[in-house]
Amino acid sequence: MENINIHNKDFIYTVKKMKGSITLDGVLDEPDWQTADKAENFHLVQPVDTGFAQQKSELMLTYDDKALYMAVVFYDTIPGKRIAESFRRDFAFNNNDNLLTVFDTFRDQTNGFSFGNSASGAIWDGLVSDGSAMNLNWDSKVELKVKDYPDKWITEMKIPFKSIRYPSNSQTWYANFGRLDLKSNEKSAWAPVPRQFPHASLAYTGVLKFDEPLPKPRVGFSLIPYIYGGYHQNFEAGEDAGYRKDFGLDAKVSLGTSMNLDLTYNPDFAQVEVDQQVMNIDRFELLYPEKRQFFLENSDLFANYGEVNTTPFFSRRIGLDAPVLGGARVSGKLGQDWRIGFMNMTTEKTDAFAVRNFTVLSVQKKILSRSNLGFMMVNKETLGEGARQLFNRVAALDANLASRDNIWTGKLFYHRSFQPGNPDKQYAQGASAVFNNGKVKIELRETAVGANYLAETGFVRRRDFISFRPAVSYFFVPNKSVVIHGPYAEYDNYYTPRFEKLDHTLDLGYKLEFRDRSAIAAGIRNYYIKLREDFDPTHTNKKFLPAGSDYNYTNFYTTFTSNNRKPINGTVTYTKGGFFNGRYDMADAKIVYRFQPYVNFTMNATYTNMRLPRPFEHNHFWLIGPKLDVTFSPKVYLTTFVQYNDQLNNTNLNLRFQWRYKPVSDLFIVYTDNYFVNTREVRNRALVLKMTYWWN
Repeated sequence: MENINIHNKDFIYTVKKMKGSITLDGVLDEPDWQTADKAENFHLVQPVDTGFAQQKSELMLTYDDKALYMAVVFYDTIPGKRIAESFRRDFAFNNNDNLLTVFDTFRDQTNGFSFGNSASGAIWDGLVSDGSAMNLNWDSKVELKVKDYPDKWITEMKIPFKSIRYPSNSQTWYANFGRLDLKSNEKSAWAPVPRQFPHASLAYTGVLKFDEPLPKPRVGFSLIPYIYGGYHQNFEAGEDAGYRKDFGLDAKVSLGTSMNLDLTYNPDFAQVEVDQQVMNIDRFELLYPEKRQFFLENSDLFANYGEVNTTPFFSRRIGLDAPVLGGARVSGKLGQDWRIGFMNMTTEKTDAFAVRNFTVLSVQKKILSRSNLGFMMVNKETLGEGARQLFNRVAALDANLASRDNIWTGKLFYHRSFQPGNPDKQYAQGASAVFNNGKVKIELRETAVGANYLAETGFVRRRDFISFRPAVSYFFVPNKSVVIHGPYAEYDNYYTPRFEKLDHTLDLGYKLEFRDRSAIAAGIRNYYIKLREDFDPTHTNKKFLPAGSDYNYTNFYTTFTSNNRKPINGTVTYTKGGFFNGRYDMADAKIVYRFQPYVNFTMNATYTNMRLPRPFEHNHFWLIGPKLDVTFSPKVYLTTFVQYNDQLNNTNLNLRFQWRYKPVSDLFIVYTDNYFVNTREVRNRALVLKMTYWWN
């Protein structure tokens, strides 16, 4: 075979071209299924990665000029209900009996596509980046049907080729097919994968060979218009009720099947799910994930520079403080070894902000078998009269390194910002190396950020420091009632650029995972903090711990996760000990009840009891977030999410109804209310109706 040098190169599946037609009904009576090759004898990934799964699995593929078809038979002879929490698209992987496939269409072992489904028929589709990272906010026009039998469940799936990017004259892909069977507590895959890696790891795929070259890439065009109507009123600001009706559109142009142009005019993101709040007792900004569809395809090309807390581009900086007027984005592959991403977005003028333009260019070159070099340029410019000198730019150079078997991974990066005056110390730099062989995991990370480094379109938690963060863990794998257990240690150190100590966190603990999927961990954390600015740990008043003061304290924690196969399950963490110059207790719990596959009720609750000496008062904080998720079918969802946060003096109510009346075409009705906790008065209220239609 041509140029095939991957770990599982001997696992080869030949996909025969269809001679007839296939109806998605969960009945495999078509002649093309009778003659298709079978992928079977799935290898165990967890609880151990030796031997074969006890429950038999069979998978078949065929294709025509428009789509790839997949048939999957998962035998299930263990008594009891199959576990499927809901009909919701892009379900929680670990909470469902499911199929998950990955396709590495460009054979770079770094980026790919993932499709799958749960036992209820809920669809899974996402983009794979960095070898195994999954972005499930991407949607395709995949179709499927699941049919239940007493001793098995069968899936038939259709994946349109226009939903996938692949090179011209493509006849060979890399792929893997996996199963999570919660009743037997086994995860398995067609091509074997070591237990420490996801079975979606592109380093461990097998090979797909198609009978004939796939359809020639064509220019495709999709138009996604929307109409919007809504009511809003800000009681807190004393505003009268306002009403809005509007329209906008997105467009997708496939420049072949390897490059995509996205256009947007007057986008509205009112239907995006609300963020789950967390109790903030830290000194730094919290990071919330991007959920807006426009920014998601090939998002790793823009978002994966630097590290999670020091990245030059964070798309949530665009459009959350001012409406987006419009934008364009080109992303995809140029040949076998190059990827490119270009984005230009403009936000509207508001009372608080002038018109701003955001431009991002990212170029990535594959090196070695699974590594790449990337260069990015980010430009934020304020437009309009008198605004010529208001700009912020960042240039970024990253090297992402991974061994052929993924046991070694690493990263090197250097970034520099540019702004009016250009003072010195405008750099961010980092290096990391990770070794993970399944038992021993060693991480070494170093980061330094200059005092004047400014990435206004990025996410930078802190500046003017150098940090060293080693971590090590060792896990025994006895494969009995305890699946793995072992100690771990992590030591985060922060210094000034002159190596004066700023703070550290030392975490020592022990973890056990059981065969029934429950787990427990316990440990001790020691903190040293020297404040560089006045800080209020409560985030509620004008009393501060003074800059220049330092604190050394220790606390203890334990975490228990119950068996998630049970209808009632959850995770509870309790922490007790020192906190700056006082003491605190924190209990954090997530309790889930499911009435499958229709109802999931989740109770998130955090209680903090903070006892700091005067001038602070004794503070109790509650964050309570009940969430009711009702899925009437794979196309109709209703979510009710309440978040009571007395630290922020706010109660938020969010009701979100979604009807997917056609593939990737939706009707949304969203109601939002915010109240003061202490007075129960309404702060603001909004009702939105939005309808989208995917036309192509």
